[in-house]
Amino acid sequence: QVQLVESGGGLVQPGGSLRLSCAASGFTVSNYAMSWYRQAPGKERELVAGITRTGGSTNYADSVKGRFTISRDNAKNMVYLQMNSLKLEDTAVYYCNAQFLTSRYWGQGTQVTVSP
Repeated sequence: QVQLVESGGGLVQPGGSLRLSCAASGFTVSNYAMSWYRQAPGKERELVAGITRTGGSTNYADSVKGRFTISRDNAKNMVYLQMNSLKLEDTAVYYCNAQFLTSRYWGQGTQVTVSP
C-alpha cells in the first residue's frame, strides 16, 4: 500500500521553528519528485516547496523563500521541510506530495498553527 505520513506539526509562536517529516512506504521515494503543499482556512491548496528526484534542484513559493528548506533522504525514504521564522500566515495544514509523470500521492496532512 502506498502511503505518505506527515509528522512534526504543532503550535508554535511567531518567529519559531518546526521541522516537518514525510515518511513514505509502498514505493521508492528516489523515483519521485517530492513537494510540500499547504492549505489555510478558506484558501486553496498551494505549493510551498518542491525538490527533484536527485535533490539537485529545489523551488519555493515566494512567501516562504529564505525561511523554509525542503530536503530529502532517499536512503531513508524520507522528505523534510524545515520551517524557520514562522509567521501567523504560515498557519495551515501541510501535505506531502509525491509525483512521477501522471502519478501523484498525498499524505493526510499535519496541522501547523502559528500563534502568540
